[in-house]
Amino acid sequence: MKDLLSVFLLAMLLLPVSPAVADESGKRPNIVFIFCDDLTCQSVSAYGESRHLLETPNIDRLAEQGMLFSRCLVTNSICGPSRASILTGKYSHKNGFYNNSNSRFDSSQQTFPRMLQAAGYQTAMIGKWHLVTDPVGFDFWHILPGQGLYYNPPMIRMGERVNMEGYTTDLIGDLSIEWLKSRDRTKPFLLMSQHKAPHREWSPALRHLGWDNDRVYPEPATLFDQYEGRSLAISDHDMGIERTFTDRDAKLVHPPSLTPQQLAEWNRYYEPRNQKYRESDLQGKDLVRWRYNRYMHDYLACVKAVDENVGRLMSALEEEGVADNTIVVFTSDQGFFLGEHGWFDKRWIFEESLRSPLVVRWPGTVEAGSECSRIVSLIDFAETFLDAAGLPIPDDMQGRSMLPILRGQTPDDWRTSLYYHYYEFPVPHRVRPHKGVITDRYKLVHYYKPDVDDWELLDRQADPLEVRNFYSDPNYSDVVRELHAELKRLQVEVDEVEDPPRSAYGNRAFAGEADPPSPQKKKAAPKR
Repeated sequence: MKDLLSVFLLAMLLLPVSPAVADESGKRPNIVFIFCDDLTCQSVSAYGESRHLLETPNIDRLAEQGMLFSRCLVTNSICGPSRASILTGKYSHKNGFYNNSNSRFDSSQQTFPRMLQAAGYQTAMIGKWHLVTDPVGFDFWHILPGQGLYYNPPMIRMGERVNMEGYTTDLIGDLSIEWLKSRDRTKPFLLMSQHKAPHREWSPALRHLGWDNDRVYPEPATLFDQYEGRSLAISDHDMGIERTFTDRDAKLVHPPSLTPQQLAEWNRYYEPRNQKYRESDLQGKDLVRWRYNRYMHDYLACVKAVDENVGRLMSALEEEGVADNTIVVFTSDQGFFLGEHGWFDKRWIFEESLRSPLVVRWPGTVEAGSECSRIVSLIDFAETFLDAAGLPIPDDMQGRSMLPILRGQTPDDWRTSLYYHYYEFPVPHRVRPHKGVITDRYKLVHYYKPDVDDWELLDRQADPLEVRNFYSDPNYSDVVRELHAELKRLQVEVDEVEDPPRSAYGNRAFAGEADPPSPQKKKAAPKR
């Protein structure tokens, strides 16, 4: 096997550059991958969502100069699994990274950075890695351990632990720009600049405290969703602003890593407002509204810092004279709830969680100001980068190159549905494992563990808020039948027809079970 791998890598090194992916000088394109954690489309002004929450001028500029994707969907809405899927072009059950609880990334497997590196690209990974094992396939890496801290974070530089001082989003921007300016200019490059923000607990840069002047934010229509007529899987969660918000989420306690000077600045903003909150003794909906507005101030402030650092990195590309031959991809590991259904976090197949922002800028290839509404996915990124670099796409990758779409030539056989599977349960947040099929209009969902066996049909056209279950509606019987068939077809296509191993659900999954249920083999009719 080692000999075969050596021959394969040598063959890639000797491959000629395809004229279709080179600029006029014959150079292969550079790739800058700007990646956020838990960034949702609702917080990016280029998406023009119904609630106007924030201006993101630098991200918007990328969209003005490139292509904005409105249906970039994830296959397992949780951080680590999404990262593994991006690297490998494979679903969780193929790359082995199912959850954030007990999964470890198998760094011996094929990834697109390893393939680019073998083909002569210099590669760098900076920021949040979150895959437990060390990065492989990178000439340089400087990462946050685990989830990382927002202030003065310890980091790991090429295996050596170092202590940093400053705000993590800015530090990742600094390190990315430093690497860009010190790189070997004779080679094309891949730079993965990956932010912690705006992950929980959404701690703002100190310069952004009070940025919104105590604005009262427009509420999502489903902030007080009662989950009527829905599965127990929907109502029995632990990720609500009403029931799950901690004192640290609410900034009623400060982060542990602040310096005395930083803490003083933190307290100057938060403590007067916290004291007013304590004196008010809020209850019920008033308490939810207070938490929601505190959440919006903090989360959106984190996004502001990301946007600023997008602008800084783009300016560095211009200064280096490489902006025109660089593919810039801006995206996130999944979406996030900003109060919809009363939730924060992700995990669900629902739209706010399922959909990731995606903008691609590539002058001369991608038409400025263009948009794509077709279903693309994080599992398409590896194939796209390899294709753009003129490299062959391995047959075992499960996505598809988006290069034709980026050129404005969407293939006639482009996907019209996508398979989804979320596993991690019960901690954190008690979101039941579920799988489903997604089309432009519908979602057929099966909640199947440990105490449910429920099906739901969501119709985004009739019910864009996704608060109704149409599964038992006789008017949808044909749709239900067709989607059941499509779900089975997709399970065969992605090769997940067997039950996943128990470990897929996490360390504390289904305590006391002798054997995990086998939902595919159950004979009983689904609950309606």
